[in-house]
Amino acid sequence: MTLLMRVLFIFVIAGSFLITQSAHAEDKYKLKPGAKGKICLTCHSDLQDKLNSPFVHTPVKAGDCTGCHNPHASTHGKLLAEQTSRICGQCHSSMVPKQARSEHKVVVEGGCIKCHDPHAAKIKGNLLKDASQLCFDCHKLMGERISKVAFKHSPVTKGCLNCHNPHASSNAPSLLVAEVPALCIKCHSGNTATFKQKHMNYPVTKARCTSCHSAHGSDRGGILFDTVHKPMAAKQCTQCHNEPGSANPFGTKKTGYELCRGCHATMINDALLKGVMHSPLISGTSCSTCHNPHASSDKGLLKGSMLSVCGSCHADTIARQGRSQTKHPPAKEGQCMACHAPHSSDTALLLKQSSMLELCGSCHDWEKHSTHPVGEKTRDPRNKNLAVDCLSCHRAHGTDYKSMLLLGTQTELCTQCHAKFTR
Repeated sequence: MTLLMRVLFIFVIAGSFLITQSAHAEDKYKLKPGAKGKICLTCHSDLQDKLNSPFVHTPVKAGDCTGCHNPHASTHGKLLAEQTSRICGQCHSSMVPKQARSEHKVVVEGGCIKCHDPHAAKIKGNLLKDASQLCFDCHKLMGERISKVAFKHSPVTKGCLNCHNPHASSNAPSLLVAEVPALCIKCHSGNTATFKQKHMNYPVTKARCTSCHSAHGSDRGGILFDTVHKPMAAKQCTQCHNEPGSANPFGTKKTGYELCRGCHATMINDALLKGVMHSPLISGTSCSTCHNPHASSDKGLLKGSMLSVCGSCHADTIARQGRSQTKHPPAKEGQCMACHAPHSSDTALLLKQSSMLELCGSCHDWEKHSTHPVGEKTRDPRNKNLAVDCLSCHRAHGTDYKSMLLLGTQTELCTQCHAKFTR
């Protein structure tokens, strides 16, 4: 036998031995017939009763525990093979459209098991609770408000999923299954004579219903928002709008604040006489920049909370205040009007008082915490055009330092003006 043939013979024998050993190893670690899934229950017996639930997760029903869990070791809790969102996404990728217009925060964060039981449940979809109960676990204020209102929107009483998609919406904000008004018209046919009569014969089928009506419920009939503009409450639409049968029924009889001046003459005229006017008044644009002309859930017919309304133009100020470690309570609570006049003022920045000492003094007895000279007779050495007042040391909305100070320590702050004491 040649040397080459001997070498080949040795390789064949060695290869056969390895294949045989590998086969024996596979047999050694193979599960016993019928043990798939059941073997896990020998230790996790508490799951046995749960598996008798009406709705069992498909992999669990198939005994495929290793579809989600690593049987030996894992860097994730409960021996999960991956992060929860990735595991669920392998089978349920269609739950969130690729181009979703709105996504549920809990889904984005991968919190699937906050709503679903991964093994089995008594409710369809493996939900932990009834869908509405689940929603109100997180949206507690919404749930409390709905429970107290006199008039509840019918779909809300039947369940949130009548109007909202629990995971994501591809074509509407706020997880709505369809955009308003198309969503509303599914139940409230806009073609009936009654529907038109209730809206004073105006063609509202393409109008945004939620500009007047609360989607969940309110204390007013017709689930109108709690604060309703007087002409609308009195069904006097033509006081502001053209006749319903005209070529442009939703057009207004006047433009800008001139329309509102008809009823609010004193307020607007007084505002126009002040030296500093709010930007919407300067440009002559409509009061609807800040106010909803029909109805609102907020006082003063504001379009939303004061923080959101002011933040729509003053986003930088709101963001900076939000990042501050020490926040001024009125700013933190969104009470901008505690310091600023909403329409006009005789003071810069629309402040309600001509002097910061007067303005701050309406809440703070500043004389008790400082003997530092302040007022018009004391000029700021950094800028002789400015008098020393509260803003010489503090920032009005908030800072990263204690007591809203401009700098971290009193020494750093004081030596800004009193540099000679450091020499």
